[in-house]
Amino acid sequence: MAVRYLFRWSVSGIQLFVTCAFLVFCNSGVTSAGGIYSFVDERGVCHFSNVPTDPRYGLARQSRHISPHVPKNYAKFEKIISETATRYDLDPDLIKAIIQIESGGIPDARSSKGAIGLMQLMPETFSNLAVSNPLDPKANIRGGTKYLSRLLERFRGNLVLALAAYNAGPEKVKRYKGIPPYPETRRYVRNVLKQWQKYRSD
Repeated sequence: MAVRYLFRWSVSGIQLFVTCAFLVFCNSGVTSAGGIYSFVDERGVCHFSNVPTDPRYGLARQSRHISPHVPKNYAKFEKIISETATRYDLDPDLIKAIIQIESGGIPDARSSKGAIGLMQLMPETFSNLAVSNPLDPKANIRGGTKYLSRLLERFRGNLVLALAAYNAGPEKVKRYKGIPPYPETRRYVRNVLKQWQKYRSD
């Protein structure tokens, strides 16, 4: 049996249940084959099946800790995340999931591509968002959340495409008219959604 779901996220959060319902299904393990396989296509459509007939399918495992980093001081960011998410009408758990996947909650994290801080803002991005110090947790969270909000508006509330744009850049999503065919980006989208559901379930 193959199942297809289209994730959509409204800026007001009204359609949150659509994503959560899918993720509950994804983690339910109701297959005779013992696993659910998934991939996200170029249009942002998530495909799931217990019979992986397409080479793009990967096993949709629920990882308890997607990031190898376990920040010791994560709790002190909770208030900043909650206040900022509320300001932009987003779920705080979604912002937490992005932070966990992006940096593991490490404020001074730096990537080989130049991304900085908790939400791994690129220099051009934090410059456009007027983030003067991307290593400051409050400024970084505010900048990253504002950026995600802009992406959701740009992609008409499609959370999958907004996350893909957060990872690969909005122009890449526009060029491919959907999720770019990059394994890293597709893994990123899956991992953020899984981590989001984990936080919502805890």
